[in-house]
Amino acid sequence: MSTAILVLIVTFVILLLLDVPVAFCLGMATLTTMLVAGDFVPAASTTAQRIAAGLDSFTLLAIPFFILAGHLMGRGGIARRLIAFARALIGALPGGLALVNIIACMLFGSISGSGIAAAAAIGTVMHPKMLEVGYSPGFSTAVNVSSATTGLLIPPSNVLIVYSLASGTVSVAALFIAGYLPGILIGGLLMVVAAFVAHKKGYGQGERVRLGEALRQFVRAFPSLTLVVVVIGGIVAGIFTATEAAAIAVLYALALVLIYREVRLKDLPDILLGSVTTTAVVMLLIGTSLALSWVLSFEDIPQTIAGTLVSLSENKIVVLLIINVLLLIVGTFMDMTPAILIFTPIFLPVVVGLGVDPLHFGILMVANLCIGLCTPPVGTILFAGAGVANVPVQSIIRPLVPLYVAMLVGLVLITFVPAISTVLPQLFGL
Repeated sequence: MSTAILVLIVTFVILLLLDVPVAFCLGMATLTTMLVAGDFVPAASTTAQRIAAGLDSFTLLAIPFFILAGHLMGRGGIARRLIAFARALIGALPGGLALVNIIACMLFGSISGSGIAAAAAIGTVMHPKMLEVGYSPGFSTAVNVSSATTGLLIPPSNVLIVYSLASGTVSVAALFIAGYLPGILIGGLLMVVAAFVAHKKGYGQGERVRLGEALRQFVRAFPSLTLVVVVIGGIVAGIFTATEAAAIAVLYALALVLIYREVRLKDLPDILLGSVTTTAVVMLLIGTSLALSWVLSFEDIPQTIAGTLVSLSENKIVVLLIINVLLLIVGTFMDMTPAILIFTPIFLPVVVGLGVDPLHFGILMVANLCIGLCTPPVGTILFAGAGVANVPVQSIIRPLVPLYVAMLVGLVLITFVPAISTVLPQLFGL
């Protein structure tokens, strides 16, 4: 291991242990690594240039638009309408409210593109309702946290845009279409486990909804659900790009929340400010991650790791298992965006050389890293869900264990059945 890489690893780990924000850990690790090779001025200027160059991408313009659309939806009463619709669909089944939580998170996540937004918006409404009918606070929060991750697979999803940027070869449209079946698969597995646990522990019995009421809730939710059709349908049909689709999503969401009268014009400055703050955090993460990725490439780390993996085995199944284990470990202490930007250039050439489709590998990476988002010590969705429910994190971990198992089973199926990820893009010619 070279001195530069040793400095990079030590700097990053020490700053992370000191609870420094991940973006600053990545930026400082990059800068200190550059200092090993030269003086401060060229090291600092090169680091700054790499951060700026990493953000110079038209595709990345989609992210702030989708973030703004998500903030509008979070404040616009859309979550309540989706919950009511999900309750009308499956509320009568055993463990009905747990299943409603999962379906609502899948629907809201697919519209907003944000797992944290889904956990916050759905959790705020569902957690009190689940407690009223006897669910434990820990299990209620665990269901909300785990199901919120499905929105990162079901498009539109910001992390799929990030993978498209990191891979340099896979289109956003193909990734969006590829995410549907894996996201639905994991959501379905979570529903099976949640229903089993709810039945075993005697949590909240389902309540039947009349057909007329179900139709009424569908009509109320229909305009919100139509957003997905407009965005994804427009991209697949070639009417607009992912970035243009994101701008259209903002206009549609704005019109929707104003029609619902849940948001007034005087509320828009606060919504815009929140969106700008979130965008700044995400973009800084992307910029510093790409700078660090450039340093790793400069030090030939991807080639070294690729050689090591191939030396261990040339069997595709074994290599994918090793990469999955490594990513599961990485996901426990690193957020998804930097993990994708740093490790895609390292692992993608290896798996492509073994015959793995880059599209399939992207979905695999996202499904894998979703597990880390609800795993301590850095699980952002875990802490967001715990904060919304006002439940200690330690009381959520045990109820999460069977849901972790469901997510791992989904990951194994996605890993070794590539058709789950590739059949829809092939069907649409992407």
